[in-house]
Amino acid sequence: MTTVTLADVAARAQVSPATVSRVLNGNYPVATATRERVLRAVDDLDYVLNGPASSLAAATSDLVGILVNDIADPFFGIMAGAVQSEIGGPGGRAGGERMAVVCNTGGSPERELTYLTLLQRQRAAAVVLTGGALEDPAHAAAMSAKLARLADAGTRIVLCGRPPLEDSDAVAATLTFDNRNGGRRLTEHLLTLGHRRIGYVAGPLERTTTRHRLEGHRDALAAFGGESAGSAGSADRDELTVHGPYTRRSGYEATLELLRRDPDLTAIVAANDTVALGASAALRERGLRIPEDISVAGFDDLPFSVDAVPALTTVRLPLYEAGARAGRLATGAEEAPPGGVATIGAELMVRGSTAPPRR
Repeated sequence: MTTVTLADVAARAQVSPATVSRVLNGNYPVATATRERVLRAVDDLDYVLNGPASSLAAATSDLVGILVNDIADPFFGIMAGAVQSEIGGPGGRAGGERMAVVCNTGGSPERELTYLTLLQRQRAAAVVLTGGALEDPAHAAAMSAKLARLADAGTRIVLCGRPPLEDSDAVAATLTFDNRNGGRRLTEHLLTLGHRRIGYVAGPLERTTTRHRLEGHRDALAAFGGESAGSAGSADRDELTVHGPYTRRSGYEATLELLRRDPDLTAIVAANDTVALGASAALRERGLRIPEDISVAGFDDLPFSVDAVPALTTVRLPLYEAGARAGRLATGAEEAPPGGVATIGAELMVRGSTAPPRR
């Protein structure tokens, strides 16, 4: 891959190399319009300060970037904390330690790419990307190109909790959760209990995690012979599925909508445990008892799920273990799995929030 030079940026921005240097160093006043034009050229060309020249190719910093969608969400906080617990030790220059920088994208694909550019400029030793990916061909292509530049500059790339990138050889290792099988087992549990009218509160559209968990749910309905089982028919499945963010508020509002569509629901499956809390609040507000009148199930087995009243039936993902392994892979303390990809299993946790329907 051709190295982008300061002169290339200057030509793209139609300014002198000295002006580019002033903008990047911040040591001389530059007109706002000129500065913005230079920074836009830097982004367009993926220019890295000082360039990934051969003398610097192996001189990565002590920095490890961890990209998360929402650091306030325990799903991401647990994994980020686990990654950080494993990145110290030999290899860094400052007393053998490496510094973790958590980049909160807010679910924005643009911010995801921006943070990768910033980490490239800092010559990060490694980058760990957590959580589901956006299902958009243009963004996937941009991600592959960005990760390739990082890898060429000496950065080690690890994906944790997301599926492999199809068009990138830059990723050192991928740890992907078995969301589809977890979703299937959860719905099978409800069907076995006797539930037929099952509402589903899904995550955001165009996210891999959303699609895989929903596919597992629908696989279970179809395998149960569901064309004669009410909600298992394809039209009813769409009618009894509501998409929204992975938030408590989304669970609350989506559950009210599902009850409006079908007041006879006997179970609600939530896209994650936080969404399940919102669903439970909406049901109680309507005077429904859990699980006597309606069952509720979540996903992830976040720490609070066992303390909910009643304790939440959910699917356990080993978030801390996955994050710790990603940290070891990012620092080279553990070898990559065969083929570079490992699928991490999901475990059904049956608790008090689900029971056979009583109406």
